[in-house]
Amino acid sequence: MKTQGGPFQPFAGHRYISVETFRKSGEGVKTPVWFAEAALDTPAPILYVYSTGDSGKAKRLRNNPRARVAPCDMRGNVTGDWVDAQAEILQGDAAAVGMRAINRKYVPWKQLLDFFSAFRKHERIVIAIRPA
Repeated sequence: MKTQGGPFQPFAGHRYISVETFRKSGEGVKTPVWFAEAALDTPAPILYVYSTGDSGKAKRLRNNPRARVAPCDMRGNVTGDWVDAQAEILQGDAAAVGMRAINRKYVPWKQLLDFFSAFRKHERIVIAIRPA
């Protein structure tokens, strides 16, 4: 991953990040996810993750865009510092940019998962994470 520097620079070279989203009560829920950064001409870096539309993290983000992210291993054990962030569920072309970035980074594993998920009827969403 080529990072643009700034608050997401510590994620360079990592395969997973822990995304903490917040319940209505304020309690945080941490989830390890794959992520990618697209090479866009934007003033701040954007990390992309994907999920199903009915996942807990998607539901929490619809209520509260506040998030925190940190590099982690595949089991969610945090390996670096937390960064405050804002998350947004993307639509249309913006979502396509994020999904292409994730597909490129995780070849062939993402394509294999896509094949098996075709048999399940879950809406796929892309989430953009920006520094707060």
